[in-house]
Amino acid sequence: MGTWRIIAEDSQSRARAAVLETPHGLIHTPTFMPVGTAGAVKGLLPAQLRSMGTEVILANTYHMLVRPGVDVVEAVGGLHSFMAWDGPILTDSGGYQVLSLARLTRIEDDGVEFASHVDGRRIWLDPQTAMTVQARLGADIVMCLDQCPPHDAPYHQVRQATERTIRWAVACRRAQVKQGQMVFGIVQGGIYEDLRQFSARAMVEIGFDGYAIGGLGIGEGHDAMIRAARYTTGLLPEDRPRYLMGVGTPLDILMAVQAGIDMFDCVLPTRNGRNGYAFTMEGPLRIRNSIHSSEKAPIEPGCDCYACSNYSRAAIRHFFNVGEMLGPILLSIHNIRFYQRLMAQIRSAITDGTFHQWAERVKGSLAIYQSQAGN
Repeated sequence: MGTWRIIAEDSQSRARAAVLETPHGLIHTPTFMPVGTAGAVKGLLPAQLRSMGTEVILANTYHMLVRPGVDVVEAVGGLHSFMAWDGPILTDSGGYQVLSLARLTRIEDDGVEFASHVDGRRIWLDPQTAMTVQARLGADIVMCLDQCPPHDAPYHQVRQATERTIRWAVACRRAQVKQGQMVFGIVQGGIYEDLRQFSARAMVEIGFDGYAIGGLGIGEGHDAMIRAARYTTGLLPEDRPRYLMGVGTPLDILMAVQAGIDMFDCVLPTRNGRNGYAFTMEGPLRIRNSIHSSEKAPIEPGCDCYACSNYSRAAIRHFFNVGEMLGPILLSIHNIRFYQRLMAQIRSAITDGTFHQWAERVKGSLAIYQSQAGN
């Protein structure tokens, strides 16, 4: 497994800065992982991701299994070669697709049957299969198969999913993984503290290289999510990385760092970028608005990304209006860089002992994204 070393801790919260060593390089945490679901971060080159400050990216086991298939990826040298990315990669197990593709799944105690969203063919995913596929893909960090229940599921259904996730975690831990791969267990339990405690204790007893918190950021609301994350981190070992899956907005991330989270992933920067929405410290910018039609300023003055260094708002707006693919690419570049600059500021503030004061100062400017980031 990789080594995990805490560098600094905030005295007024659970925030910490650390370094995670993997076979493909170091990950400085807290970190944000751009999402490359199907083997690529949409519209962006690996060199661009590196230039934005990205150290680790995420790919998805289910989607790679459906297309192009694990045989193809393995034949060309594994996921790093396939993606032309020489840094660390984390693969999700496909557990989230049990929720997002619920209408196409049949859940049993020993696994999940999917009807492929592409062609309808039957795909069986159980703990052994999930771990075998991830071993063949060659990711640095692999996730246990889990069941993520809907945010509004009744208590008994959440408990059932939590119990099933624990059984699957035992099977995943027993499965063979590639040498050097880290295996993360996933704590489920919704917003119920007793279920989070039940799940966390079981995962810690099984023993993993890191621990993820799943089943949050799916509609329960910001305050409930942070409460659940804060409660759960208090149940997890200090000497292991903690990963909050699928989260989130800039304020979600800042508050979750305070709660003790080290790793994040989310589609918001690229998805919103493709839809003409830019993140800035002054609030959201919608590039299609006519106010930008002749604006010479960059997306965000002071930003060092390629888009802000080379293009005006007027030019980028034009690209969107004429359907030129460069528009979505440039906003995606800016948004990923915005997130990576935020993470760098968080790490720096934790390290130099100013995190609490800095966080209180920027929370107000980030709060606007709670209601608007997905628009």
